[in-house]
Amino acid sequence: MTLTLSGWLIMLVSMGTVLALVGFSLYKVLTLPPVEVEEHLKAPPDIDTGDTEDAD
Repeated sequence: MTLTLSGWLIMLVSMGTVLALVGFSLYKVLTLPPVEVEEHLKAPPDIDTGDTEDAD
């Protein structure tokens, strides 16, 4: 069995659409400007769970 002309057209259009969308998405993500990251230093929680002393 071979693919008919309409089958080829549907397959090529759908694959082309998916590849174009993936390419566009990758382009948009990879060309974003760099983001300044600030260090967020957080202290450990002040909750005493009781498991740090006398663990046995």
